[in-house]
Amino acid sequence: MDIKERIENELGSHPVLLFMKGSPDFPQCGFSAQAVAVLRACGTNFDSFNILEDPELREALKAYSNWPTFPQLYVKGELIGGSDILVEMYQSGELQPVLAEADVA
Repeated sequence: MDIKERIENELGSHPVLLFMKGSPDFPQCGFSAQAVAVLRACGTNFDSFNILEDPELREALKAYSNWPTFPQLYVKGELIGGSDILVEMYQSGELQPVLAEADVA
């Protein structure tokens, strides 16, 4: 399985997936912690992938998503954005319906 197939397999296996530094209980950067806090504030069930444990996937994901930084939130395989976008969407009320559509909020 090549790296693109691995990424697509991860995305297809999880309705809401956060590629982040660390884990939800032990985030390794402030932006990842912020993204987790937003998802938890929404009451969202989500899966995470620690990109620090897989440098090959981390680099490939940047090209796949055309998004150079982490965290990256995907809902139903679609990139939503990083922590700044999640916070903005949460504050404006736009994030909650996106998560609800994935049947996880």
